[in-house]
Amino acid sequence: MIIISDANVLIDILTAELIQEMFRLPEAFAVPDILFTEELADHHPELPGAGLQILEMAPEHIEQSAQLRQRYARPSMNDLLALTLARNHRCPLLTGDRDLRIVADEHGVEVHGTLWLLERLIQQELIVLDQLEQAYERMRAAQRRLPWDEVERQLQRLNNPRL
Repeated sequence: MIIISDANVLIDILTAELIQEMFRLPEAFAVPDILFTEELADHHPELPGAGLQILEMAPEHIEQSAQLRQRYARPSMNDLLALTLARNHRCPLLTGDRDLRIVADEHGVEVHGTLWLLERLIQQELIVLDQLEQAYERMRAAQRRLPWDEVERQLQRLNNPRL
């Protein structure tokens, strides 16, 4: 299965220093070519070599995104490109952007975020709980915008599976 991502989740995972582990998951991860060029290429040119797929946006997908942009003021155009790609490929969208989640839900696109992705790393035994806790500490120190109350609940649940 392929999962389309926006930039913020990838930056979270880079901050967490778990990008190599992410690309060991059974899922493939991709971003629209425009999003990569505008938001990631300058600071993270290593991502395609690590495993990130860069998918070309067909003209009709760009037009669909532009139509969404006329309807929704909040998600950025690049976020709407990611949504359009996920919708057209009939695959999940990976984002931490609340506004994009709302639009994706309205359009029937499955949405996951950073916490889900990190839990997948635990489930697939690519990291252990100590590494997860350290990853969250790095993201907190870098002031990444995560739902920290949900992070605490996730850590409690994973540390105490009987609860």
